[in-house]
Amino acid sequence: MRADGLSLRQASQEYGIDARTVVRLGGSALHKGSNGRYKSKASDRLLRVLVIPTANGLREVATRDSRQASQIAEYSNAVHKYLETGDDAALRKLRRKTVTDASGKRVRLITDLADLDRLGSAGVLSFESLYAKVG
Repeated sequence: MRADGLSLRQASQEYGIDARTVVRLGGSALHKGSNGRYKSKASDRLLRVLVIPTANGLREVATRDSRQASQIAEYSNAVHKYLETGDDAALRKLRRKTVTDASGKRVRLITDLADLDRLGSAGVLSFESLYAKVG
């Protein structure tokens, strides 16, 4: 809803989830306006478990901050762009950046091209999704 400016009804239909389920599970990320319609808040504290590359392979990072999740997504896109095209401009913007996990621990985003090339060549970075697998 936040990224695409969708209504609750549009978003729930797009993902095939009943709108009441969305409100029940993600209610803390929504705000009910005076007109009775739900809008997404600017940020939220919903738990997300995301996957990022580290020098030792992929690592799951749990975060409770949508802004941190967005930064991880930006990083993931930059890594994929570098591996596919060799363009490291987006990675250079993320040098020395960290994200904070749900427990408050800082996790450094690796931007060393040699490390990323090594991980990419080993097939470690061919992950299908930013989100961790469940079960």
